[in-house]
Amino acid sequence: MAARNTARKRAFQILFEGDQRGADVLTVMADWMRLSRTDPRQPPVSEYTMQLVEGYAQHAARIDELIAQYAVGWTLDRMPVVDRNILRLGAYELIWVDETPDAVVLDEMVQLAKEFSTDESPSFVNGLLGRLKELKPSLRRDTDAQA
Repeated sequence: MAARNTARKRAFQILFEGDQRGADVLTVMADWMRLSRTDPRQPPVSEYTMQLVEGYAQHAARIDELIAQYAVGWTLDRMPVVDRNILRLGAYELIWVDETPDAVVLDEMVQLAKEFSTDESPSFVNGLLGRLKELKPSLRRDTDAQA
């Protein structure tokens, strides 16, 4: 499971970098992959990292809609960049990746918030993703109907 943990952390870092630079996450991921082939200090981008980043990119607009809708008192642009991107990654994996148990997604995203964000962030991330988890069946139906 350590490999998945590392893959999630790298996917989060790619989303974060894309957000900070105003760049497409797929372009950022391609840059990371290219750098890993030429710089031995740059770790390779795993298959699961690619799956997470590509999946997020495919559903980015819907994910941002959901976060904006359920983040009580917070707009996306007002959220800390770290929290916003942890939530984006968590929402993708929670709603669209069936092989990962929901509890694992929540725990992993809370751990990322503990490692990279503020003291209040883990409870914020847990609360918002917990709400999406409760609504997951209807969110999946809505998303499938839009596809």
